[in-house]
Amino acid sequence: MGELGDKIKGNVNEAAGKLKQQSANPATRDEGAAQELHGKGQQFKGKVKGLLGDDI
Repeated sequence: MGELGDKIKGNVNEAAGKLKQQSANPATRDEGAAQELHGKGQQFKGKVKGLLGDDI
């Protein structure tokens, strides 16, 4: 997957994670926090690919 795809997936996961963190269920809030963190990692991966090229 290329730079743009990673960045888009990262944004989607961050947004979904933030929504889940609004839940009254503690397990869902924890899942949302993990999903948001995963999204940030995907965005970082996309930025690195942009700097180094999509072949990594």
